Amino acid sequence: MPDVMSSSRLIGVGVGPGDPELVTVKGVNALRAAEVVVVPVMDTGERGRAEATVLHYVPQEKVVRVVFALNERSDHGRREAAWDAAGDRVAELLRAHGSVAFATIGDPNVYSTFTYLAHTVGELVPGVVVETVPGITAMQDLAARSGAVLTEGTEPLTLVPVTAGAAVLKDALNGPGTVVAYKFGRQAAEVAEALRETGRIEDAVWGSALGLDGESIRSAAELDGAPLPYLSTLIAPARRDGTRGGKL
Repeated sequence: MPDVMSSSRLIGVGVGPGDPELVTVKGVNALRAAEVVVVPVMDTGERGRAEATVLHYVPQEKVVRVVFALNERSDHGRREAAWDAAGDRVAELLRAHGSVAFATIGDPNVYSTFTYLAHTVGELVPGVVVETVPGITAMQDLAARSGAVLTEGTEPLTLVPVTAGAAVLKDALNGPGTVVAYKFGRQAAEVAEALRETGRIEDAVWGSALGLDGESIRSAAELDGAPLPYLSTLIAPARRDGTRGGKL
């Protein structure tokens, strides 16, 4: 058994938005070097994007599935209990293994479950070293697949999780620069309304299941208010005059 105080490492590895080809070489190396790779699953048990991606690079027997209340927002107690249970399980793994990788879709430092896990494990396993390996984000993938330019010159970029409310998104759309919205599928109608009210809908694009079977990339002008997949991404590019280097 390793000396937990000096040698345990918890590595959050960003595995991208779903397309296994978008895992970085460093990410693949980190997954393969870790003794155990933890993947988050919902309590319903179905295979998530992180697990499906990881299995392209490491054998099933190395993967440990840990339940998280990934989409729980209304029941604070249930969510906290799930985080505590997940932290206990990962702490147990760290006591038995020198290094544990946690695979998260996107990037481990951008709206990731890894943040909460690392905080919990840090309290349970004194001296654990926490590291992260960056991953490709959904907004980068959508920009590449749709041709939307995220930023030019001095334009700001605002990232909004619509779980914070459509009003937050509307405030961002009224400001300068490009606005990216995450997790807006359940509030697609409110998002479409905000885009129309701010005059940003014609240039905006949304996508879901990027790089996977069932991928959908469409103009936001086609949003009809029907719910979309939870992990949908929207890009509303900055208002531009079409001149080269106009924002420099």
